[in-house]
Amino acid sequence: MIILGIILLIIGFLTGIAILWTIGIVLAVIGAILWLLGAMGHAVRGRRHYW
Repeated sequence: MIILGIILLIIGFLTGIAILWTIGIVLAVIGAILWLLGAMGHAVRGRRHYW
């Protein structure tokens, strides 16, 4: 999810499409939050680790 967000950020920045930039930011932030929760040992949607 983080990688997809970064790809959308880059594409949105290069093409000037604001919606891709926004979706990229949202995906990167959600992916980072899920990754941190999984790394801290909290179960995320029934999984002990999220990757």
